[in-house]
Amino acid sequence: MEKPVWRRRASTYIVDTPYLRLRSDEVELPDGTIVADYFVREAIGFVVVLPLTADGQVVLVRQYRYGSDAIHLELPAGMIDEGEDPQGCVIRELREETGYEAERIEAIGTYYPEPVRSTSRGFLYVATGARRVCEPNLDPTEVLEVELASLASFRAMLRDGTINSGAAIVAGYRALDYLER
Repeated sequence: MEKPVWRRRASTYIVDTPYLRLRSDEVELPDGTIVADYFVREAIGFVVVLPLTADGQVVLVRQYRYGSDAIHLELPAGMIDEGEDPQGCVIRELREETGYEAERIEAIGTYYPEPVRSTSRGFLYVATGARRVCEPNLDPTEVLEVELASLASFRAMLRDGTINSGAAIVAGYRALDYLER
């Protein structure tokens, strides 16, 4: 398929903060149709990591999410800071959220969680030899608990919906596939 040419005729930032950058574009489609207020969320991206201890336990976080107003069981994850590379973000987020470090961290892929309306890309990792080295150092908005689960339990939680955050589901299945190679 040949990439169609959408022409941006105008652009205005509706929200421009360190946490959310939202622009409204006026776009002309290849057939001449004008679409006003085509919203795009700009973001550097985020990382998600499946940390695995030496004895085969997956390090998970159970945390409150304001957007859904619910508690979710997830893999450690976080937004990439300005000027930070994804690998550095994984190391920082793993330590901050869980107090764990890993002997080896491997990139296993990327994906676009919402390519229709966002520039954000998820970077997926597997961390092996994970061990707790300190207490978590949480951001003010983070309320979470660290949990361990066997790989078999983790797979079952993905399958039965116990883990129901999209980024954790994608990363979880991709990580399991990577580990089975």
